[in-house]
Amino acid sequence: MTRKISRNKNNRRTFVKTAAAAGLLLGSSRFSFEEEMSSLTQNINLNSSPSDLRITDLRTAVVKDAPMRCPIIRIDTNQGINGWGEVRDGASEKYALFLKSRLLGQNPCNVEKIFKRIKQFGHHGRQGGGVSGVEMALWDLAGKAYGVPVYQMLGGKYRDRIRIYCDTDSSRDPEIYAKRMLKRVEDGFTFLKMDLGINLLSDIPGTVTRPGGMDNVRNTKHPFTGIQITQKGIDILSEYVNAIRDIVGYEIPLSADHFGHIGVNSCIRLGKALEPYQLAWLEDMIPWEYTDLWKQITEAIDVPTLTGEDIYLKEEFNKLVDAHAVDMIHPDLATAGGILETKRIGDYAEERGVAMALHFAGTPISCMANVHCAAATQNFLALENHSVDVPWWNDMAIGLSKPIVQRGFIPVPETPGLGLDINEEVVKEHLIDDKYFEPTREWDRDRSWDRLWS
Repeated sequence: MTRKISRNKNNRRTFVKTAAAAGLLLGSSRFSFEEEMSSLTQNINLNSSPSDLRITDLRTAVVKDAPMRCPIIRIDTNQGINGWGEVRDGASEKYALFLKSRLLGQNPCNVEKIFKRIKQFGHHGRQGGGVSGVEMALWDLAGKAYGVPVYQMLGGKYRDRIRIYCDTDSSRDPEIYAKRMLKRVEDGFTFLKMDLGINLLSDIPGTVTRPGGMDNVRNTKHPFTGIQITQKGIDILSEYVNAIRDIVGYEIPLSADHFGHIGVNSCIRLGKALEPYQLAWLEDMIPWEYTDLWKQITEAIDVPTLTGEDIYLKEEFNKLVDAHAVDMIHPDLATAGGILETKRIGDYAEERGVAMALHFAGTPISCMANVHCAAATQNFLALENHSVDVPWWNDMAIGLSKPIVQRGFIPVPETPGLGLDINEEVVKEHLIDDKYFEPTREWDRDRSWDRLWS
């Protein structure tokens, strides 16, 4: 390794001398060419030989209330650099640990090769979190090894900063809710989202029709609950949105989510009633897999529709896009398969005229993975952030400009990899079980017949 490092330095010195002999040194510059080249190459890790980089370990630590349960992944290598990733909020770290034996000895710079090896072990919802989190960490390692930010390895960037939208604590009083969102606007946010659903009607008689015994429907898909909104309920929800629009105005985009487990017909009736209020989108009105039903809703109303935060891999997104079943897609990078797969999802949608917003709830690690992906994807619209009100969220990361969200935007880092490191002290203060990247040797040899063909 010493010879390789020396050769890298000698190559740079030789280039400088050759450039000087060719007359490339600018006499008007305040700095020497050697100094300028040193500045340009200062982020390159000369202690790394990317072709010889190998994965030696994978460990996890689980943070609580950031804003939810968030497992962090650390992948170590034989050259002393590590990569950071994150399993999706609320998921088990075991989704990532299960992959460890498939990663050991691999070169993390071969991101796509490794992804194709492990993607069979993910699935829709939180089960995609292990593969997605590992993929983030691989890109972080590759960027550090080659001394470039992740977005550059994706083909470069379309934007220097990423637009953020955030949820706001709800209230049954629309004026209170609107004033909270107005504070978001004052803080620089240029995109808003609200919760709007039958939970606002739960104690108002005559607003919701539901079969007896259907009080808890979280595990029943929307078309099978028999729950409908009455005209009285629709009128109340419409007045609620109207009151908010009167305060925040119509200039800023305002989207809506969390409608409750209502059927398609109620979704259409509610969507039509909300048309006057120029909502940016109606999110996840029914489960994502019902492509034909989504198309039925989208074609019946003049409010944009959006879904996708629980979809794993591009194939199911492609079905929605090809059918124009929704107006926008909404991947969660920590479920969808990671950074490159999410960019591919966005690129496919962009070619067919469909915009992409990104769902995110987690620590700054997953946040920056989203930032790099959003920077490199043309049809990106806005990135969610559930942690705006978590006071210690910014402190978990070092190496980034603070606050991370600045007047409603996140600057795209120019440093290698994802562009951040972990603040050990802060993370240790917020662990669920006080286990901070403990050894995981029990996962070193977990093997099975993984091949999908004979």
